[in-house]
Amino acid sequence: MSEEYVVPRRRRWVAPAAALIVLTGALLAGCASAEDDSSPADPATSQESTPTDGGTGSPSAEPQGTVVDITFSGDSVTPNGERIDAEVGEPLTLDITADKPGELHVHSTPEQEVAYDAGTSTHQVTFDQPGIVDIESHHLDKVVVQVEVR
Repeated sequence: MSEEYVVPRRRRWVAPAAALIVLTGALLAGCASAEDDSSPADPATSQESTPTDGGTGSPSAEPQGTVVDITFSGDSVTPNGERIDAEVGEPLTLDITADKPGELHVHSTPEQEVAYDAGTSTHQVTFDQPGIVDIESHHLDKVVVQVEVR
């Protein structure tokens, strides 16, 4: 009679159980890192807007951090490509005076847009990552200001 080797019952489940534990841990670790990457935008990156009546009133929001005065007149804008410094997480206040409504594109991560009306308005943007960020007017095809975020 030939002898067959039989694995005792209590050892048959050890290898599959160990594999299941390892796979579960790997899946949970993958889910945790995916959550961090896909979390909704930080509320601090949203823009706040406080328009005033043609520049006759003062903005209700106190400017914080660095303040940039931007003036649109016809087809020109000042500043025109000037570089400024800002800190990660620090609000950058844009005081905009414009002869007509428009929009600025903030090429940060995540990208931001700042819509403004004719007259004077105040907007704040915040940067989550260091680097060079262009703030530009696509209508004028000009970089208004470059922000070096540290």
